[in-house]
Amino acid sequence: MVIDHITGLLAEAQQCLSPNHDERPEGCVPELIVLHNITLPPGEFGGDYITQLFTNTLNKDAHPFFAEIGHLRVASHLLIRRNGEVIQYVPFHLRAFHAGISLYRGRSRCNDFSIGIELEGTDFMPFTELQYQQLTEIIKALCWAYPSLSIEQITGHQHIAPERKTDPGPFFDWIRLGQELGVSLPAKASCSDPTSCG
Repeated sequence: MVIDHITGLLAEAQQCLSPNHDERPEGCVPELIVLHNITLPPGEFGGDYITQLFTNTLNKDAHPFFAEIGHLRVASHLLIRRNGEVIQYVPFHLRAFHAGISLYRGRSRCNDFSIGIELEGTDFMPFTELQYQQLTEIIKALCWAYPSLSIEQITGHQHIAPERKTDPGPFFDWIRLGQELGVSLPAKASCSDPTSCG
């Protein structure tokens, strides 16, 4: 995996620029990686609906659920599909709108200092081998391109917004990710005190 730290683009990713980003606040650099899961419609894999959501082109009439989310202006930096395909929506040096109201170790506004990675999946089933392989290599490449990042500073959306979010969920294997990265990442569980999570 190769990341151009000037353009913030991953060479191996399909590029699909989202408007849902802006500049990071002055002095903010990527320091945290936040993992998410997503499917659209819920529980269904494939199709272009995730990209449509992240590019503000989702047809609200295509599915009843879309009427609830069609107004959102959101995007993660990357999506890793079930088959390992990677789509980039926001350059890594820019602020993507992925975490919302959030708190990591006493620090709020996680979008300011984080990179968001979506895994195509749900809270109710395991992720694929290809997704773990791609995620591992992407994290290594990110930490190489951005020295402010660390493989020890990886968390889930559920840990920085526990009142609102449950992803990447109970089927995400934190211990496995840690082993593949060569670090001891503890198994993360949902917690009610976001200042102690992460």
